[in-house]
Amino acid sequence: ASSSKPEQARAPPALPLPTPPVAKFKVGLCQLSVTADKERNIAHARRAIEEAAEKGAKLILLPEIWNSPYSHDSFPVYAEDIDAGGDASPSTAMLSEVARLLKITIVGGSIPERSGDRLYNTCCVFGSDGKLIAKHRKIHLFDIDIPGKITFIESKSLTAGETPTIVDTDVGRIGIGICYDIRFQELAMIYGARGAHLICYPGAFNMTTGPLHWELLQRARATDNQLYVATCSPARDEGAGYVAWGHSTLVGPFGEVLATTEHAEDIIIAEIDYSILELRRTSLPLSKQRRGDLYQLVDIQR
Repeated sequence: ASSSKPEQARAPPALPLPTPPVAKFKVGLCQLSVTADKERNIAHARRAIEEAAEKGAKLILLPEIWNSPYSHDSFPVYAEDIDAGGDASPSTAMLSEVARLLKITIVGGSIPERSGDRLYNTCCVFGSDGKLIAKHRKIHLFDIDIPGKITFIESKSLTAGETPTIVDTDVGRIGIGICYDIRFQELAMIYGARGAHLICYPGAFNMTTGPLHWELLQRARATDNQLYVATCSPARDEGAGYVAWGHSTLVGPFGEVLATTEHAEDIIIAEIDYSILELRRTSLPLSKQRRGDLYQLVDIQR
């Protein structure tokens, strides 16, 4: 065991799991219907957040692209200048205000972001004081072609992000990914090595890949890294140009599905218990068993 050099399996070496600010709390996953009416979408999301908070949620997650239809034509029309804020970004202004008023942490799903002449698929995280504490631009763009099933080339209208995003919040250290990001285990491994307690993936898997891979990938990312994974999808709209699979889910560090739903609108309230992380890692001591003499994960940006 000593010759396998597990401490060298990650470069820089993995950070110890930080002591979370809370041991237990409730998370709310708001699976929302999305329409072409942006004002309605914003108001609808606010009501869902308020309902989840009333039920005790201290962390609330929204879906991918919740303020806009998911289409190349819609992204430039519904895009907001998040950095400018205020009237230039009514969606994030709402998230900031409601986070402050309700004293909750919000992982704000994602919206189309305009920055200069580029568009991004962007997730904003707001602390319980209403301040923007992290902004994740989708790193892996959804460019797929499954003949006879689905073709969508996200890079036709969107630009890929360049930075993994991990943020310390009132409910622990959270890594952020958006939809297609979940397929790339290296990103989740980096979050695990940076001491994440939880990874949140707002996503909108489709009717082809959703039944096959959505739950599978969530359970894999949680199991491999021995942490919690939370996902939130839009509700399914059979009449939309892009039909989401739904099935927002919370997965525990042993890969167990703790809470999930079907495809209709719903608000899931579930408990996260961080004491389980240490228990699982003691029972299955992966960090002490990695073969640093054979392989290494390199975190380029740390």
